[in-house]
Amino acid sequence: MIVVHHLENSRSQRVLWLLEELGVSYEVHRYSRDPATLEAPPELRRIHPLGKSPLLEDEGQIWAESGAIVEYLADRYGRGRLWPAEDGPQRQQLRYWLHYAEGSLMPLLLLRLVFDRVRKAPAPWLVRPVIRGVDDKVSRAFISPQLDLHLDYLESHLGRSTWFGGDSFSAADIQMSFPLEAAAARGGLESSRHPRLDAFLVAIHQRPAYQRALQRGGPYAYA
Repeated sequence: MIVVHHLENSRSQRVLWLLEELGVSYEVHRYSRDPATLEAPPELRRIHPLGKSPLLEDEGQIWAESGAIVEYLADRYGRGRLWPAEDGPQRQQLRYWLHYAEGSLMPLLLLRLVFDRVRKAPAPWLVRPVIRGVDDKVSRAFISPQLDLHLDYLESHLGRSTWFGGDSFSAADIQMSFPLEAAAARGGLESSRHPRLDAFLVAIHQRPAYQRALQRGGPYAYA
């Protein structure tokens, strides 16, 4: 039996969704974040030394990293659904989005989250202007322009195909969901400027398998 070590409000929601799309049986071991730090609990380190989520157990092996898990599950259980059965240009295209989601887009969103937290964190009043100044400079000079560049790129891509991997829904769309949900929640993704990305989020949230995954995983804050 597949076991998903599922941390609330995390990337592991995508793994539950993929398993629901594939119709594969699995168990969920749920973990809660520390209410003060929002960090994962130490119990996850018993499964993997880094103590991160998602973690997946299958056939005696531990899988970490959401992109690797998504590819493994789609390749192992997809039987040509959501992931090409044979290697070739289409599989390479889908694999690109698996890596792009975490390697290119997500770091920018994490930077925005970190700087937002630093800006809001308690600090002596003499230091606050310095913190705000650094935050404003980094956001205006790097984070916001780069986010705009990437979101415009994705908006343009969806102007050429219905889904990220082409005209059919695939594992690539599941992988891309988390950073786009984060962009919509944290700012940067604007419906007026990115209507195709906004429509993409509406479409995936309406999928029955997505809804079933929410029921299995519990409440999910997209940010």
